[in-house]
Amino acid sequence: MPDNDAVTTPAQTPAQTPRVATERRGHILHIALDRVDKRNAADERMLQELALAYGELDRDPELRVGVVSARGDHFTGGLDLADIAPKLATGRLSLVPDGGLDPWGLQTPAVSKPVLLAVQGTCFTLGIELALASDIVVAAETTDFGQLEVARGIMPFGGATVRFPRLGWGDAMRWILTGERFGAAEALRIGLVQEVVPAGAELERAFALAEQIAAQAPLAVQATLAAARAALPETTDAVAGLLPAVQRLAATNDARRSAESYLTGKPVPFEGD
Repeated sequence: MPDNDAVTTPAQTPAQTPRVATERRGHILHIALDRVDKRNAADERMLQELALAYGELDRDPELRVGVVSARGDHFTGGLDLADIAPKLATGRLSLVPDGGLDPWGLQTPAVSKPVLLAVQGTCFTLGIELALASDIVVAAETTDFGQLEVARGIMPFGGATVRFPRLGWGDAMRWILTGERFGAAEALRIGLVQEVVPAGAELERAFALAEQIAAQAPLAVQATLAAARAALPETTDAVAGLLPAVQRLAATNDARRSAESYLTGKPVPFEGD
């Protein structure tokens, strides 16, 4: 299902070129990250537009399933540190505008309807965390994953420290604590993704699964999803500590050095201060 055949509408204001576009396909809301020139790296505006799209999915009774994908060759390069890092350090980062829902389900209740991801190319940091917060993930066989925050002087704050260990402690720590990259086969092995398909087939497969879900009784699907989530371990205290912890880290010299490295492309040694 070619992504460029869709007629899209911006998730925020028509005066701006949207970072996120939405399109309704029957009972399915297609949400597409669209900052191709930056490898879909997320700045504050992209995060807010994504939250608004999730709010739309949650509120509209005609919408039963969400499919999240990204235009271009990459799902996301992670955070746009030039925009996000200073706001993190000062506590000025605003992620969920009025009418939105936190796509990672940390600052607001999670969206009440199933969300499927189709990922390809680079899927770093918040992309992994969006996968962990979603219900079914389809990955292109060439997808490159990485939970890179420790290499940037900060820590994951989109739920990786809460949800990744549910897949298996050792597997989670292997990738969260080293910041190394891993491929789609490893993501399938550890349960981060549910299907791996040839590159270019991921969105079509995600839509096929979404259509199967959308054909079921919607109230039954939502009740089943809610019941399954209720069985998960309580993580309120862990979630509450994420933003304060990452704000402290973002204000360190190591985080400043990492931001400079991100902008210049030159590696810097961490000093632990």
